[in-house]
This record gives sequence, structure tokens and C-alpha cells, in this order.
Amino acid sequence: MRRTITLAVSLGLCAALTAALPATADTPDAPSARATAAEETAEAVWLDARTVAWPRAEGTASARLLAPAQGAEKRAAEQIRPGPGTRQLRLTAGKLTAAQAKRFPHLAAYDAWRVDARDRHLAADALRGRLVAQQRAADGTVTAATAVQTAGVLDDLYAGAAQRRALGVTFDRAGRPTLSVWAPTARRVALDLDGRTVPMRRDAASGVWSVEGERGWKDREYAYDVTVYAPEAGRTVTNTVTDPYSVALTTDSRRSLVTDLDDPKLAPPGWKNLRKPTAVPLRDAQIQELHVRDFSASDPTNAHPGTYRAFTDRDSDGARHLRRLADAGTTHVHLLPVFDIATIPEKDAKSPDCDLPALPADSERQQECVTASAAEDAYNWGYDPLHYTVPEGSYATDPEGAGRTREFREMVGALNRDGLGVVMDVVYNHTAASGQADTSVLDRIVPGYYQRLLADGSVADSTCCAGTAPENAMMGRLVVDSVVTWAKQYKVDGFRFDLMGHHPKANMVAVRKALDTLTPARDGVDGKRIILYGEGWTFGEVADDARFVQASQANMAGTGIATFSDRARDAVRGGGPFDEDPGVQGFASGLYTDPNDSPANGTRAEQRARLLHYQDLIKVGLTGNLAGYRFTDSTGRRTTGAGVDYNGAPAGYAERPGDALAYADAHDNETLFDALAFKLPAGTRAADRARMQILAMATATLSQGPALSQAGTDRLRSKSLDRNSYDSGDWFNALHWDCRQGNGFGRGLPPAADNQDKWEYAGPLLTTVSVGCAEIEASAAAHRDLLTLRATEPAFSLRSTAEVQRALSFPLSGPDETPGVLTMRLGDLVVVLNATPDTQDQRLTSATGTRYALHPVQARGADPVVKDSAHDRRTGTFTVPPRTVAVFRAG
Repeated sequence: MRRTITLAVSLGLCAALTAALPATADTPDAPSARATAAEETAEAVWLDARTVAWPRAEGTASARLLAPAQGAEKRAAEQIRPGPGTRQLRLTAGKLTAAQAKRFPHLAAYDAWRVDARDRHLAADALRGRLVAQQRAADGTVTAATAVQTAGVLDDLYAGAAQRRALGVTFDRAGRPTLSVWAPTARRVALDLDGRTVPMRRDAASGVWSVEGERGWKDREYAYDVTVYAPEAGRTVTNTVTDPYSVALTTDSRRSLVTDLDDPKLAPPGWKNLRKPTAVPLRDAQIQELHVRDFSASDPTNAHPGTYRAFTDRDSDGARHLRRLADAGTTHVHLLPVFDIATIPEKDAKSPDCDLPALPADSERQQECVTASAAEDAYNWGYDPLHYTVPEGSYATDPEGAGRTREFREMVGALNRDGLGVVMDVVYNHTAASGQADTSVLDRIVPGYYQRLLADGSVADSTCCAGTAPENAMMGRLVVDSVVTWAKQYKVDGFRFDLMGHHPKANMVAVRKALDTLTPARDGVDGKRIILYGEGWTFGEVADDARFVQASQANMAGTGIATFSDRARDAVRGGGPFDEDPGVQGFASGLYTDPNDSPANGTRAEQRARLLHYQDLIKVGLTGNLAGYRFTDSTGRRTTGAGVDYNGAPAGYAERPGDALAYADAHDNETLFDALAFKLPAGTRAADRARMQILAMATATLSQGPALSQAGTDRLRSKSLDRNSYDSGDWFNALHWDCRQGNGFGRGLPPAADNQDKWEYAGPLLTTVSVGCAEIEASAAAHRDLLTLRATEPAFSLRSTAEVQRALSFPLSGPDETPGVLTMRLGDLVVVLNATPDTQDQRLTSATGTRYALHPVQARGADPVVKDSAHDRRTGTFTVPPRTVAVFRAG
């Protein structure tokens, strides 16, 4: 599952559950003791034009759907009666077909109710207002009554035609715009153009409302006035809403803009013929995960701090560092969300009103000050989308209008010219809000469609916020359309999907297919070179393919879309992200070989056994998490990657290298340095902390398949032990490119909301642990050496399980392997990861008589310690210093 909750609160609808009170068909309307229309549940699910799925209540003889006239909208569901202005669709009991049960597996146990053929012509009109379902006994008594979920039938009636209609703003060759919005349940939609109301026309087949404009409309402000029944309000309302397909906005997203992204004034110099970095296959991607504001907000050498344009300041310390990484082998920069964000003020943001640097390292005051201004400062990770296809305005030098488009393109161009592809972190799995909230866009246009609804009709919020439903055709289409727009109009080189497991696999495959059709000649980009990866966790209402085949780790194998692998990550760090005691150790944090004083680590025997199992998990990770890779584990058992246990799941799930993405840390949870601060013995020297950091990173860098690291991890970046810094401001998220500014450790106790339960562990560390320029620069240089080594050795870029099986082995794996040491043979290379505090000898009989020397990159490299590594040709013994990763090459 996702490793942190991105936002502090859920913004989903809360539908009240109420008890049923009987009523008869002949009883006059009377005040109801039941829920009002705005509070009732929606337990019936209208799947398609023919079928409603709804559990049958005891004593039920018949059922019906009722669409009351507006004057009766507020009545309780059981009190709605047929009559003037009320449409009735009669239902007959039946069973779901096998096809329906397959399409809606979470409803497979529901009863089916067939819509009477004589009434199906009423469906389209009935859907444009309040809709209730009633079950009745033979005497007319209402046995059950509820509102109705309608996404399935809307897809059945409209999606086919709607998929063929352009949405948002399009321009003809004469420069005249057409504005279109999908709103099949709306009674009326009008265009609000600079305060002037312009009628829109509804297409009955697609449910799309559109209006053709004039050339003078270009760059003007607009919104849609949508008259629609809103379940949360319990009545028909007129919502003034921005365009879900917006490509430009005014400040703070108040209004959409009639913008043409092909307008030459939005293209910076050289944009049309921008030369892209040399393409690499996904299996070779080495990715730096970076927050736009983090990159420059604390860099005094940058003239445009906190903005897209900061990346164009080529002489800044941050830009220089990224170029060094690119020269070493980093291929992409992964930007945390840069689409329009709901919670960052785009102008007049506030800053903490405290002298933060003057406060003690273990003080509570820093987090109090930062938290006090968090809702109004310029910082957030951005996992709260407002408009999916507009650049976030707070990162622009001026958020008003389409200028942010030009600046975003300047950023992409600058990074590309430095040899780095640009990956966007995209969050289509939830919205910032739903219902009638100010920051709800989709749900105020087609209520109950774009959001995923639970059995009672409430909005799913397992992702932290109001979940979307990309299994519904038009939400799935929005995902594809948005991604294609970013690829074509902004020349983005990759996409990382937040909580991708909450998407259907089919939706992700559709994204891949749509990108693959883009060509340089027609679209200006080669879509086949765009990389895709995401979080394939499985949890919540969609867990274990409950609603569809998920885009989860195992399911995505072989699709060309990678998933983050948590297996080796946990083994390297130790324990899990939510351990009560953060001192649980792992391979790179001293488990068994350099124990701390935490009782959570267990007895010596337990530590040894767990460490050896961790080593098996890391071995699987080094193969690229291949399910079918065969090897001997630490117990001496012949097994496969899938045969190694990871918390009850197979450790190996990949079909080929590139299916799994390796990492030791990312924005979620503590930085690697902070995790090691919690886990390494308190007296560990600064130099040894740095060495363990590089060794931990090496388990990802030297694996088959792609790897990712959080920006600054190579420089021992700390967030002062903050586990969830999504809203912790520049103070805790500071990224320093000048080692004299420190690494961020000791900036106060981290914010209480997510960290107070760890303050007892954090406080003593914040005043005792420290690193300086020597350790920071040594760490960064050693990491660059490993990047270079990986980039120049073809053996780290194998294409298939068969190739890995032939080339890669763990010759010392078995019951006699050394705890804390991993030895991997890879073609002509031997890689030894010594995580222990002692020099270790690893004897490979197969290496007897062959000359091995330290790899030239390390032999000429920045780390003096690794240069003491040696190979004894007579005995086949490799000698490696403490806390060191050494790569030897034959010949």
C-alpha cells in the first residue's frame, strides 16, 4: 500500500446510513423520519440500460426506478410516488449475467433487476434529475428505498459516442474555438464568458454540450454554468465550474482560459526543434526524484528560487549538480506533482513568523511555527489535484494566464539540454475534493460519475482523498487525454503514476498504447521513448482485483510499465515504514553485524535469521525482481524469485528486467539518512554513516532494471527525521547543494501530526548525529562513480530472465554465506557489498586462477577506502573493506 497518507484529511462524501420505515403506495405524502435526499445512501447500481444491481430485501415482490419532478426532489426515497412529472421505470427480478459479473466483480453477489423494455426509452431523461429505487411488497409497502449509482448506465448510453467527441477547447484553422464539456445528466449548460452567458447545445447521443466561438474569444476567461441534480445538496443546483479539460487558468484557478497551446508566443526559443536526450530503455533509467520548489528555494545561487525558471539558471549550484549526475549516468529527473494543485496559494503565500535558525536542534518550536503557516505557505508536495492538465501556478514567476505554460516548457528544455529527461508525477487516482466543495470540479459537472462510490454510495477515500473511478469510460479517457497532452504539448519524457494500483490495468495499457502512437513527424515527439512507472500497491476497496484487474505489481509485469518494488527497500533499511520502534535494523543499517540497543530487533539468533532472509530479498532485487529467476537461498534451498516470501507475498513478481523499479528512498517516509539515523548505533561515526548510505543506494543502482533515488540522498539529505514532509514547508524540506549549509539534520523536532510518537527517539539524535562537508562530498562522489560504472557496463542492462539467469549468480548463497555480505557474479564482474563494520573475505573457487582487479571507475574514483579492495588469484578470495561496495572486473 501507499507508504504515507498524502493529505491529513479525507474530503469524500459522508452518506448517512438510516433505518427503513415502511410506507404504502396509497399513503399520502407526509414528513419523513428517514434521511433527506441529501443524506440518503445510494445502494442500487444501474449497470446498463437493461439492468439494476441491488440486493433484494425480504418480502419484496416488485421494484421500480422513479425520477421525480423537481418539486418532489427533497422527499425521502420511500415517499416518492408515481404521478405528474415523475417518470417510472418498472423492474423485474433476475440474475446478473456472467459478463456483467465479470465486469462488476464487486457486485457479483447482488441481485439483478431488469428494466422493463417498455420503459427503457425513459432512461436518458430519468438520469437528468434525482433518481431513486424502491422495492415493494405485494401490498405496495416499500421494503427498501435508496438513491441510485449511475456510472455504469451513463457509460452504456453515452460513452461510445462521447469517446469520439473532442472535449475542452479546440481551434479550427481559422482560429475559431469550440468549447465542449461532457455533462450527460445536466438539465442545462451555458458558457460563462467574461461574465456573459452564452447558450450551449447538447448532443443527445454523446451527452456533450458545445458552443462554437469567435476568434476574439481567444485568451478570454470562461467557466461553465451547469444546472444539475447534486446528491450532496439534495436538489437541482447551478454550479459555475472551471473546465475539467482546462489547459490554462487565471491565478488560483478561479477561471479557465480559452488558450491555444500551439500559440507561438507560448513557445520559448528553440522549443519547436528541441533536441531530446539520448533515449534509454526503461530498464536503464536512473532517476532523480525532485520537488520543483526544493530544487532552488534554499539555493542562494539561483536567481529564480522556487520556480520552473530556476532550472534555466545554469550557473546555480543545483543546476551544476544535476549536470554532474547526468554526466555520471542519471537519465531522468522525476518532478513531484506540477499540475494545478488545490492547496498552494499562487500569490501572497505566507512564511513562518519565527527565527527558525536560532532555535535548538531538538526544539518543538520549529515545527509549531511551520505548521502554523502551512495552509497558507508556498509549499506542498501537490498530491491534491485540481486541474490535471495545467501547470501549477505557484511555480511560475507570474501565475496569471498562460505564461506558466511557457515557463514549464523552458524548464523541460533546460533539463533536456543538460541530458536529462523529465518525468511528471501524476495523480489521477483521486481529486482534492468531491461533491459541492469549492475544489471539486468533476463531481460538480457529472455528480457521482468521476468519483468511485462504495456500496452505500459514499465516495471512496482509501487513497487519502476523494477517489476517482478510471474504470468508468470517461474518467479513463480523461487520464489518457491528459497524459497525451503533456507528452505532445510539453514534451514530457515520462510519467510516474501515484497509487497506480487504484487504476485498472486496462487504463494503464491504454495510456501506453496512446503514447506509442505519437510520432515526431506528426506530433513532435516519439511516444515510444516515453517511460512509464507507478505505485502498484494493492489495498482499499480495489484490493486483490476486487473491482477490476488492477495495475498492481504482479499484474503489470510484461506491459512495459514498471512498478516500485518495496522488497529490497525494506530489506536494506530494515523493518517497515510504520514500525512502532524506528530502530528496527536491516542489511545497510547494522542488523546483527552492528546492533543497536533496540529490543525490537530480537535475539541474536533472530537477528541473524532475519538478516539472511533480507539478503535473499536483496538478491531477488538485484535480478530486477524476477519471478522466474532460479537460485539457492540463504538456507540452501533451491528456489525462485517468486518463491522468496515478502510479508506473505512473492518477492519476485517481474517477468523481465524493467518491470520493477528499485529504490532505497523516495519522498514518502524518512529520507535514507534519517532512517539510518534511527537505526544505526548511536555512536556510529559520520564517515561510516556516509558509507552505509552509499552501500544502501548501491543495492538499487547496481540492480537490473530502473532505479530511483530522492534528490539529495547522494548528499546525505535529511528532513530532520520528518516521516511525512508533504506540508512541512521549506524549512524541513530544504535541499542544500552547498555542503556548508549542512544536510538538513537537526532543524528541530519534525511536525507533530505524523511524528510526535517518535519524538522520544528523535530528540536525542538531533543533538548528537552530524555530518560535514567531507562526508557529504565523499558520498556524492562515490555515488557518481557507481552510476558511471553501471552506465558503462552492459551487464547491468540485461533484457530477459534468460539472460539474467545465464549471466548473474550468487555463488556464496547458502547456509554458510556471511551475514551482512552479498556477493554477486555478473558476467565478467564480481560485486561485493560488505555491510559489516569489518573487512571481509569472500572466496569464490570459480575465481581461482583468473585475474580480477577493482573496476577502473572505482580504481580511479573518489573513494579511497574501496581502493584497498583486492583479489587473490591463487585462492579466488576477494577482500573488501568495511561498509563498502566493490566491483571487480576480470582481465
